[in-house]
Amino acid sequence: MVNLVLMITAELDNLTDLQPQGGCDDANFPFYIKIKCGNCGEVSPKETCLVLSDTVSIPKSRGTTNLVQKCKFCGREGNITMIPGKGRPLTLEAGETEEYVPLMLFDCRGIEPVEFAFGDGWKVQSTDGTKYEGIDLSSGEFSEYCEKGQAPVMISNLKSKFEILK
Repeated sequence: MVNLVLMITAELDNLTDLQPQGGCDDANFPFYIKIKCGNCGEVSPKETCLVLSDTVSIPKSRGTTNLVQKCKFCGREGNITMIPGKGRPLTLEAGETEEYVPLMLFDCRGIEPVEFAFGDGWKVQSTDGTKYEGIDLSSGEFSEYCEKGQAPVMISNLKSKFEILK
């Protein structure tokens, strides 16, 4: 068992508080991740979608989890459980210093996430308070012009990594 935290950073121009649409613990936000088998090391070729509100029973157990997946290479089964309450929005200050902030914690047994794909369903606000919702970051960036602040706003240089939580 290992606990991995998804860490994100980005360059934010005249923007702050980048996070999923419903906040960092949004029960319906889809996390698209590539998964590595803890037994043979095989990495899934496609992303798997995890959603906090989706739970399944753990085989041969009384518990539930967010994902149960069998390795296509060695046949070993593993699971990942999402643990809310550890994430926080990416602020302008954190983005300027390229600081990574936690987004979600994953309790991994037999499989683990190795790559995160930014997708749709993000929100952010400009430094003058204009809110932008439903942002799609799958292209790697977002740009607009803020009428209220009379300045361009932009999200770019998106990065993510998984770190072991000690």
